[in-house]
Amino acid sequence: MRLLSFVHNGESLWGVQKGERVYGATALAPTLDAWIQRGEASPDALQALIDRRNAPTFPLTDVRLAAPLQNPRKIVAIGLNYYDHCRETGHPVPRYPIAFAKFPSTIIGPGDPIRWRTALTQMVDWEVELAIVMGKAARRVAEKEALATVLGYTVANDVSAREIQHGDGQWVRGKSLDTFCPLGPAIVTTDEIPDPQNLALCCRVNGVPMQDSTTREMIFGVAHLISFLSQAFTLLPGDLILTGTPHGIGAARNPQVFLGDGDVVECEIEGIGRLRNVCSVEP
Repeated sequence: MRLLSFVHNGESLWGVQKGERVYGATALAPTLDAWIQRGEASPDALQALIDRRNAPTFPLTDVRLAAPLQNPRKIVAIGLNYYDHCRETGHPVPRYPIAFAKFPSTIIGPGDPIRWRTALTQMVDWEVELAIVMGKAARRVAEKEALATVLGYTVANDVSAREIQHGDGQWVRGKSLDTFCPLGPAIVTTDEIPDPQNLALCCRVNGVPMQDSTTREMIFGVAHLISFLSQAFTLLPGDLILTGTPHGIGAARNPQVFLGDGDVVECEIEGIGRLRNVCSVEP
């Protein structure tokens, strides 16, 4: 099932995409965030709403997609979680997941501009990532039970200001500039992605392939990440976990390549879709 947040005639809505139509679901909750954060999100309830023909429907071409999640309570991101990314950067393979936070104010949706000021950063980089959307609370969950707490997955771009990230000695500020977490185009539920460790993912800049890999390259898989994080803090329904990026970042190239005004960034993951954003450098 593909879950969307979208705008139709100026109204913010959410629902289910089936083919070329979208079925509205605001009868269940005002936003997709609110529905998930109750901790009772069930694709069956959405299907029942559609089957009863109680849901308004819209042609997909008549809606503007928004970030599927607008205000998660937590965004936890993982660094250096792909073997191929460790090889390109020369970093040793971590012994345990490297976790950091991004802030909800970083989130933008498909088509929204990635913005920054050159006075703050001139080394803006891309990172395509598989993002986990939690469906149930997880506290000290065992790895073998971890996938049962997941609602679904979406595409994220962990946009990074490299000189801030490395200059600060920790990553939060350089990863948390406003607009630095494009998200979308949809949340795809786990019934359609039974194995998150077997997905192709790629990133293109102005149509040029920059990242091309597979989630099989992950050092710590989805189940391990959820179990590991939940030992330290409770993961809540609607929380977002960015699982790391593969090789191909701009900072690791020779010469280095960074984003500029007007650049088009497309992040794509098999079975989920393509997330497209244009860069806008602010005066």
